[in-house]
Amino acid sequence: MSSPSTSGTYGLASTSAAGIASAPALPYLPRLPRSYRPPIGLVGCGGISEYHLRAYRALGLDVVALCDVDAGRAEKRRAEFYPGATVYSDYQALLRHRGLEVVDLALHPRERAVAIEAALRAGKHVLSQKPFVLDLDDGARLADLAEAQRVRLAVNQNGRWAPHFAYLMAALRAGVIGELASADFTLQWDHTWTAGTPFESIHHLVLFDFGIHWFDLAAELTRGRRPSRITASVARASFQKPRPPMLAQVAIEFPDAQVRLAFNGHVLHGQEDRTVLCGSAGTLRSAGPSLSEQAVTVHTVAGTATAALEGTWFTNGFQGTMAELLCAIEENREPSHSGRNNLDSLALCFAALASADTGAPQIPGSVRRVAAH
Repeated sequence: MSSPSTSGTYGLASTSAAGIASAPALPYLPRLPRSYRPPIGLVGCGGISEYHLRAYRALGLDVVALCDVDAGRAEKRRAEFYPGATVYSDYQALLRHRGLEVVDLALHPRERAVAIEAALRAGKHVLSQKPFVLDLDDGARLADLAEAQRVRLAVNQNGRWAPHFAYLMAALRAGVIGELASADFTLQWDHTWTAGTPFESIHHLVLFDFGIHWFDLAAELTRGRRPSRITASVARASFQKPRPPMLAQVAIEFPDAQVRLAFNGHVLHGQEDRTVLCGSAGTLRSAGPSLSEQAVTVHTVAGTATAALEGTWFTNGFQGTMAELLCAIEENREPSHSGRNNLDSLALCFAALASADTGAPQIPGSVRRVAAH
């Protein structure tokens, strides 16, 4: 894991004659708990569960129970990853599994809130797939319930632990570029694989199902600032085959900053994902042909430096969300990706969806719920 410099600052190292500096060493990799390795149960053994279980096995975590309404899918995951796990087809039965302490809920949005409440009332710590609720008031109620039950509720916002995003956020928090003035995310990628799949039934496939990661990043980068309004729009490219709009743009306004997002999910050749953070003392950039291949550069008065990063989004991301929850339990604190923390991300997302639907700017937090997707 990268570690802080011994001086306690994170500025670039001295610049050479060529104007090239050394990127600061920052703690961006997932951090494991010192000794806490509780029994874990996974509910929902669909396609994404493969990445959950692969990450947990790599960390040496103990998954003791697997559940899916299609028991065959749970049995398949058991054979692939945890041969000693018990298989259930009813999550209520899984919640009664002896010794179980942590539940990973990888369910569809409309099913999550009820399952989260059941797990919290059963005294289990919960890692929920995102978005964890479709109603901000439900989310606040579940956060309150977790506190009352003295358990932890976290949300699987795994993008926070993607190496490039984790490094950018660590650099911003360390003051490397001073005060943030603007953040720009531009994505041109191929999302046409969704044609003919159940994802095609999600009208806001780009802004909601995919874009939730970027609303979460926007909320984290501007933590402590109150957004004044948000404007969004979507469009269908004339040549696209998938039904949902593949083009989307969002502007999030603050009194003293802006965050802009631009998505094109129908780029078959020459894909690029780029992030630019501009601050009072410098600029951070990350760019590459995919979200798994990113080069991060740091630009300050000391010069320009490239950060050497380890890992990929799906490796670091799924390890990071569970590891941070376990660290929080061990250290008796709220996880950084808690349910209450995630309400700010959902407020941005819900307001953007309403703006795209109405054509009018929205105030984040004023749109309390969205329809099930």
